[in-house]
Amino acid sequence: MEPRGVTVWFTGLSGAGKTTIARAVEATLRERGVPVERLDGDVVRQSLTRDLGFSREDREQNIDRVAFVAKLLTRHGVICLASFISPYRAMRARARQEVGPFLEVHVTAPLATLLERDVKGLYKKALAGEIPHFTGVSDPYEPPEHPDLVLRTDQESVDVCAARVIGLLEERGYLPPADQAARRDGSIPATADGRNGAETWGGTAGDAHGAVPAIRVGTGVGARGPLGASGTAVGPRGNWGPVSGPVAPHGGSLIQRRLEGEAREEALRRARELPAVELDERELADVEMIGSGALSPLAGFMGRLEYETVVGSMRLADGLLWPLPITLAASREEAGAIRDGQEVALVTPGERRVVALMQVTERFTYDPRQEAAQVFGTTEEAHPGVARLYRQGPVYLAGPLWVVDRPGPDPFARYRLTPAQTRAVFRERGWRTVVAFQTRNPVHRAHEYIQKCAMEIVDGLLLHPVVGATKADDIPAEIRLRSYEALLDRYYPRERVLLAAFPAAMRYAGPREAVFHALCRKNYGCSHFIVGRDHAGVGNYYGTYAAQEIFDRFRPEELGITILRFERSFFCRRCGQMATTKTCPHSPDHHVVLSGTQVRALLEDGVLPPPEFSRPEVAQVLVEGVRV
Repeated sequence: MEPRGVTVWFTGLSGAGKTTIARAVEATLRERGVPVERLDGDVVRQSLTRDLGFSREDREQNIDRVAFVAKLLTRHGVICLASFISPYRAMRARARQEVGPFLEVHVTAPLATLLERDVKGLYKKALAGEIPHFTGVSDPYEPPEHPDLVLRTDQESVDVCAARVIGLLEERGYLPPADQAARRDGSIPATADGRNGAETWGGTAGDAHGAVPAIRVGTGVGARGPLGASGTAVGPRGNWGPVSGPVAPHGGSLIQRRLEGEAREEALRRARELPAVELDERELADVEMIGSGALSPLAGFMGRLEYETVVGSMRLADGLLWPLPITLAASREEAGAIRDGQEVALVTPGERRVVALMQVTERFTYDPRQEAAQVFGTTEEAHPGVARLYRQGPVYLAGPLWVVDRPGPDPFARYRLTPAQTRAVFRERGWRTVVAFQTRNPVHRAHEYIQKCAMEIVDGLLLHPVVGATKADDIPAEIRLRSYEALLDRYYPRERVLLAAFPAAMRYAGPREAVFHALCRKNYGCSHFIVGRDHAGVGNYYGTYAAQEIFDRFRPEELGITILRFERSFFCRRCGQMATTKTCPHSPDHHVVLSGTQVRALLEDGVLPPPEFSRPEVAQVLVEGVRV
C-alpha cells in the first residue's frame, strides 16, 4: 500500500515534548521516503499568525489557520505533523472537522518534569505571577477526552514515543508496515542515526507565553523564499527528502535553504527593491552554511529566545544541543529602518552583491560583554572573537533566509561539497562510519598520525579544512589545500579519504566551538569527529584539553556523533616513530616538536622543517606558497 495523507495533531503543555517527538517521527518518515511536513507553534507564530496574540480568541484563530494549511497538505497525500499546545477541546474539534483525516496525540508529563525541562524558568515565573495567561498555570489546558494516543514523556523516551506514533499510523492504514518499524507496544527500533531509545527531552516551546524563537526548520512556513504573496513559501521540494549517510542530521532533517531556477531569478529581481544589509566575512560564511544545511536545524539567524538559551545553556529553545549563537548584527540606524516582517537583501561588503533574502522577524539588543564571557570565556578584547563581537553593531536581526548566490568567484569550487553531496559520496563508497578531521593548519606528521589512528577503526576519513575567515597570521587556505593534496597523493589510500572545504569562519571559541564543529560534521554525515589539543583555541585562553572535556557534559545520544580524543603527538627519535605520552616513555628532549611561530619562521626563510615534523612534499608546497 502507498502512504495516505493524515494530520497527526500533537497537543500538550509547553515542554511536554511535542516538537521533540514530531521531529523524531519526521526523521523516521523521511528515512522511509514518506511525504511529510512539520508545522510547529513557534514557527507559525513568526509568519502565518504573526499578527495574533494569546487571548482565547487569537489562539482559536491561530489554530484555525494552521488547520487550513494542514488540510491542504493532508489532501495532497502528505503526513502533516502539527505541534501546538491548542489548549481548548473545542479548537481541536474544529481542527479535526476542518482537516478530515486526523489523529490526536496527547503528549503529557507532570508539572515537576516540565519545571526540570524549563531552560528559561518560564514556569517558575508564571507560578510566581510574573507571566500572565500562561497555559497550564494561569490559563486552562483542557486535555483530550478520547485521544488516539497518549504519550507520557516522563516515563517513555523520545524514540519509544516516536515508535508508538509510527505504529499508530501503520495500524490506522496511513502508513505501510515496515519490517523493522516499531509497533504500538513500545518496542524500540533503531532510529535513522543509529540510536536505540536513548534520546531525552528538551526545553519549553514558545507558544504558551508569547516569547517565540527564530524559525529553526525549513518547513517553508514564514520564509518568503520562492515567495507566495501571502508570505508563506512554497519552497522547492529539493530542500527535503530522505538523507543518506551513516547518521541523521542534527535535529533529524537536513535543512537546505537555497533557491534555484525561477524561484531564484524572481528573488533576485525582487532584491533590487529591498533594503540591503551588509554582511561581514563571518556572517557571509554563516549564510552559506545555513543555505547548504551545514547548520541544520537552523533556517536563519537566531531570535532573542534562542539566542539567550544558546548563550546561557548551549541549547535551542526546545532543548536541542547547540553551542554557539548564529546571529546577524546591525547598527541602530540599519535596524531602525527595518520593520518586523519586512524582507531584506543580504549583500557582500563593497560590491554589495546579493547573496540571500531574509525575512526579519525580530530585532533585539544584547549585552556583548555577557555574550563574550559566556561564549568565549573571557571579556578581553585581545581575544580575536571578542574583539570582533565588540566591533559589530548593537542590534541583532533575526529571521529565516534563502540563499540565492555565492559572494563571488570561488577558488575552492572543486572542494566545496555540501552536506548532501558528502553524504552521497559516503553512500557511493559504502562508508558506514566516517571520521572528520577539522583543521585550519597544514597537516604535519602529528596530524597525519592521529588521522591514521582513527582510520583504523572507521571506513573513511573526511579531511575538512576551514576555508572561511581565519586569523591574519594563519597560512592561507589556497596554500593549505595544495599541501593537503600533496600529502594525500603520496601517503594516504585515496579511496578511503575525501578532501572537502569547510566554509565556516573561525570564531576561536575553544570548547564551545569544538562542539559546534562536531555537530556540523554530523550534518555532513560523519559518525566520528577528532578533537585534539586546544581545538579552536587561541593564545592561552583555554586549557590544553578543555575542548575535549566539554563533551563530558553531554549524553552521547544528544551529540549523535562519537568524539575521538587525542593527546599531543610527536616524533620520538628514541622510539623512531610517531607517538604520544601514552605510548612513549622518553623525555621531551627526544621529541621533535615545533610551534606554529617556529614553523612559519622556517618557511619564510625558505628552510624546510625536519622530515620528522613534516613530510618534505608538504613542506615544499608551504615554502613556495609562503614566500610568494
